Amino acid sequence: MSVTTPAPQRQAGLAQLVLLLAGSCLSVLGAVLIAPVLPQMTDHFAGVAGADVLVPIVLTVPALIIGLTAPFAGVIADAIDRKRVLIIAMIGYSIFGTAPLYLDSLGAIIGSRVLVGVCEAAIMTCCTTLIADYWSGPRRSRYLGLQTLLASVSATVFLGLGGALGAGGWRTPFWLYSVAALLAVPMALLIWQPVTAPRTAKLAPLPWRQLRVPCLVTLAGGVVFYALIVELSFVLDEAGVTATATIGALSALMSLATALAAGSFAKLSGQTPRTLLPIAFGLSAAGFLVIWGSGGSVPVITVGAVLTGAGTGLLLPTLLTWATNGLSFAERGRGTGLWTGTLFIGEFLSPVLLTGLAAAIGGLRPAIGLLGIATALLAVATLAIVPRDATPLNITNS
Repeated sequence: MSVTTPAPQRQAGLAQLVLLLAGSCLSVLGAVLIAPVLPQMTDHFAGVAGADVLVPIVLTVPALIIGLTAPFAGVIADAIDRKRVLIIAMIGYSIFGTAPLYLDSLGAIIGSRVLVGVCEAAIMTCCTTLIADYWSGPRRSRYLGLQTLLASVSATVFLGLGGALGAGGWRTPFWLYSVAALLAVPMALLIWQPVTAPRTAKLAPLPWRQLRVPCLVTLAGGVVFYALIVELSFVLDEAGVTATATIGALSALMSLATALAAGSFAKLSGQTPRTLLPIAFGLSAAGFLVIWGSGGSVPVITVGAVLTGAGTGLLLPTLLTWATNGLSFAERGRGTGLWTGTLFIGEFLSPVLLTGLAAAIGGLRPAIGLLGIATALLAVATLAIVPRDATPLNITNS
């Protein structure tokens, strides 16, 4: 049995925060960067059977893999240490992310994207866990809200970068994955493994009863969060908006609402999840229902998208803090990995569920309306799910 003891009283600062937030944005880069070049990829692989189905998988498969592997990444982070897992994952992300620059087989490219998803799971889990390790109380709440804010802003930035780089060919955006290797260098120098309890051969059991409800609500939250990120452009297209610049501008308005709501989380974190979750789900539901009843009016659809964006911006940091605040250091990696996994499975399921509903009930807007009704019911249900004596979100164990 040994004890890992870094320099006593070592205090994280701006450099550590910037690096961990930058690392957290890499899963967003993986999710949206190559979206603008998918038509070019489809044309390039037109001779491959099923290319119309396989090329979109290049974009979406990392999210599924994050959902399936993040809990295991959390186990490894608790069993070994956060820093080592993070650095290895950053290097792997860079290697596998740039692999399509020289791979000629669509199957091999999809395989490389699976490995990108594994690395993203480890990066997301370790970065979020280290934020919770380094800071506590109101600062932890502020930085977790900032993590969501930057994810929303970076999605818009990466979409623009992907489109600009795509002018040089569909392979060009993949060069951007090399940024992870550049970030790994200062991470190796400036990130450290926090003080741990004495290590034993067996990890302490997770408090499953404590995590069960937050993770189940997060699974539904992932569906709500990702719905308009994927479907807003299709809703606008149905309403007669075909100019990509207009669609991008209206999507950016939704992202701005998400960012502003996430930025407000630090001030609201003195409340309990019993207060914030009904507000977050309620705003999201209101936005879905406004879009449903818009009659195809673009200004009304925009109002609905902004309402939903505000709801999801408050939702994610509330869910994350609720799930992980009560965890000890020895449990935090696995708890964060489990939460990350349920969120990304929900995100992966979101377009699948909405596409199925749209086919079953006759249109995308009615499907979004049905999701709005379900989300409103969930907002009410959280009043019963979360105990009245729940701890405020800015009060932490460690």
